[in-house]
Amino acid sequence: MAIAPDIASSTDPNPIEDEGTHIDAPGLQPFVFALFFIFGGITSLNDVVIPKLKELFTLNYTQAMLVQFCFFAAYFVMGLPMARLVKKVGYMRGAVIGLITMMAGCLMFIPASQTATYAIFLFAYFVLASGVVMVQVVANPLISLLGPQRTAHSRLTFGQAFNSLGTTVFPAIGAGLILGKLADVSADQLTGEALRAYRTAESNMIVNTYLGLAVAIGVVALAVWLFRNRLQGENHEESSLIGGLSLLKRSRFGFGALSIFLYVGAEVSIGSILINYLAEARVFGQPESVIGWMITLYWGGAMVGRFIGSALLRVFSPGKILAFNAAAAIALIAISALSSGAVAGYSLLAVGLMNSIMFPTIFALACEKLGSRAADGSGIINVAIVGGAVVPVVFGVLADVTGSLALALILPAICYAIIAGFGVFARRPA
Repeated sequence: MAIAPDIASSTDPNPIEDEGTHIDAPGLQPFVFALFFIFGGITSLNDVVIPKLKELFTLNYTQAMLVQFCFFAAYFVMGLPMARLVKKVGYMRGAVIGLITMMAGCLMFIPASQTATYAIFLFAYFVLASGVVMVQVVANPLISLLGPQRTAHSRLTFGQAFNSLGTTVFPAIGAGLILGKLADVSADQLTGEALRAYRTAESNMIVNTYLGLAVAIGVVALAVWLFRNRLQGENHEESSLIGGLSLLKRSRFGFGALSIFLYVGAEVSIGSILINYLAEARVFGQPESVIGWMITLYWGGAMVGRFIGSALLRVFSPGKILAFNAAAAIALIAISALSSGAVAGYSLLAVGLMNSIMFPTIFALACEKLGSRAADGSGIINVAIVGGAVVPVVFGVLADVTGSLALALILPAICYAIIAGFGVFARRPA
């Protein structure tokens, strides 16, 4: 997300198309869409692995959410350094570095499983996420550069739709591989060597899934390397590592960065507990292995909404659409928390549809009219994704303290309320 161009929002009544900001790379857009697909899918697999690790290591919700903490903490730690590295090596080579780092993270699941150590799993997620950060740093600004500036807002949303395609496909496959073969016993019934043997055997399902991903990512990395000289006219402007921090003094940008923090936190919190939530007796009352596939409805809703949203954002005010979606998300959360059965389950799953346009819309509205400082601004917003590390852990604490996932849903509802406020605030051009 760092090194993005000056993105003109569709709220701009006089968008200026600057052909000089384009990168000459015919046919490269499908490649960038593929990157969106990969890092979206990798991220969403966490939601399938979390309930598995929660059972294997008999974790409470706070401890289970450490998976998301370690994953999204990489955005805070690695976001700006990765952006600086992309400026030095270029987009294509930067993508290769990110993909190789993702491979390394996948391979680290082998020692994590062999030792049956939760801490090593967490470290593997941090390494994997560091690679995801690098790929995302490349994909977001690059898709904005590969076309007219006046349609960058819509094009970024369309690219995010492929991200959602990955978040829909990967959990469906992962649920079958990781949750589909649950043993007749559980970790809380075992002790000593029997417990360790059980954890090692059951975590092999996770390892095999990520080994397959490592092979696939390696093939993609090789393809990217072969086309590393495809870009023409690539140019990067040097800037200070923390030069964008002063932008937080701008009310529009600061509010937007906060909204990214809260949006990612709310989306990840709900996605992380969905399987456990749907399995509750109050909702569907089915084992996780039976309803695990339903998480694809959450991410699938985001995918459908982004394809639709990419068209609507060309016509309607992005700020107003953002406010509407955030308000609808709050309503759906309230319905789910106050009801039971299918109504409670499907209303929470429908929040995914409301999430659809939020990230790209907040990103574009916050960075609108930053001009030469857009690179710094997008780098700071990239760091704001650390909300996916912080908010889910707080959510886990609330769930443990109250003993209810339904009551803990008040936290993402508050996040969406603030996002709705940003939509109203940014409904007019910067």
